[in-house]
Amino acid sequence: MSTSPSVPPSPRLEPVTPANIDAALELKVHPDQERFVSPVVKSLAEAYAHGEAAWPRLIVDGDRTVGFVMAFFDVTFHPDRPGDLPRSGLWRLNIAADAQGRGYGRFAVAQVGDEIRRRGGSRVTVTYVPDDDGPGAFYAKLGFRPTGEFSGDQAVAELDLD
Repeated sequence: MSTSPSVPPSPRLEPVTPANIDAALELKVHPDQERFVSPVVKSLAEAYAHGEAAWPRLIVDGDRTVGFVMAFFDVTFHPDRPGDLPRSGLWRLNIAADAQGRGYGRFAVAQVGDEIRRRGGSRVTVTYVPDDDGPGAFYAKLGFRPTGEFSGDQAVAELDLD
């Protein structure tokens, strides 16, 4: 009897639920990256406080949680930013220390872009700590361009989806 090779699992996004919240809370990035991204527990608290504007998801490959991504969706006009379009984008991205370098971050950003498109948006916004060791180079490889703006101490970059 011949056996066929098993098909490797494919990453997918899953909502955070009571069944997987422990896996979400156990997710840890490399210790030297902790200064660049908030822990998942803070993200989940912010998601709760912001309601439907937040979109927290686990990145799962097979039965293993390999990351966390949270998007935000802004559909309101901001009179203090005349001419500015509503912004939606990547709020948090945490990839488990032992799962980095395998394309999970790229996958998660693409999924956020797909969800923004589905909701009628045409660009993804991200903020990040502008540091040589920070995630700026990762976002640049994906096509994000700095806008020159800052949100607090974080640089703003955007990716057109058109």
